[in-house]
Amino acid sequence: MTALTLAAAQSVSIAGDVPANIERHLALMHAAVEHGVHVLVFPELSLTGYEPSLAAKLAIVPEDVVLVPLREMARELGLTAVVGMPIRLAPGAGVLIAALVLGADGSLAVYTKQHLHPGEEAAFVPGQGGAALDIGDDRIALAVCADFSHASHPRQAAEAGATVYASGVLISEGGYATDSALLQGYAAEHRLLVLMANHGGPSGGYVCAGRSAIWAADGRLLAAAAGLGEALVIARREGAAWAGQVVAL
Repeated sequence: MTALTLAAAQSVSIAGDVPANIERHLALMHAAVEHGVHVLVFPELSLTGYEPSLAAKLAIVPEDVVLVPLREMARELGLTAVVGMPIRLAPGAGVLIAALVLGADGSLAVYTKQHLHPGEEAAFVPGQGGAALDIGDDRIALAVCADFSHASHPRQAAEAGATVYASGVLISEGGYATDSALLQGYAAEHRLLVLMANHGGPSGGYVCAGRSAIWAADGRLLAAAAGLGEALVIARREGAAWAGQVVAL
């Protein structure tokens, strides 16, 4: 197997302040590259915060110029970054919760959240998912938060040849035990490396749990942030063995 280093970016978003959040994303991207990261995954709606009431005003088309600094930095650093943003695919269309894949080669791909959390339908419409990322010998399937609460979602990813299941989420203190157990179970059941990138501070009125984590394909916890605050949770493979690391920022 080829060498691969993945990381969950546990970021703290400022509600509705896209320029400020972009600056934090750029800093986290730089820090990730300093630790050899190839693929960096941010939480759900990381560029706006989890703010359904603001989503219609903040939604962009995927090719919007607001993303240019992030796309240029990804290409300059040779890093693939997956960032969270509300989008519309056409003027007047419904608002989707997207994970935008800013490729190390300058490419742009879009994953849209398929399964909405109860209540989200007031601000968002369901998406269609998106293609997995093929990087070297690995296939990375994406998920956004409530997607993984449907067991069919990781199962279909595994059946399609995924080796990694990477989810950007907003998980509160109250939901963390249940949700982390689900993700750990998928790792063991489907023989997937499972990555979960959670918010490192409050968002949308929720007390987020932080504790972003990565589980190995046998369900073993490789690494997890200790709590809140910004951090990189890293999984590094050399040969066939994975090792975990947490970098507090």
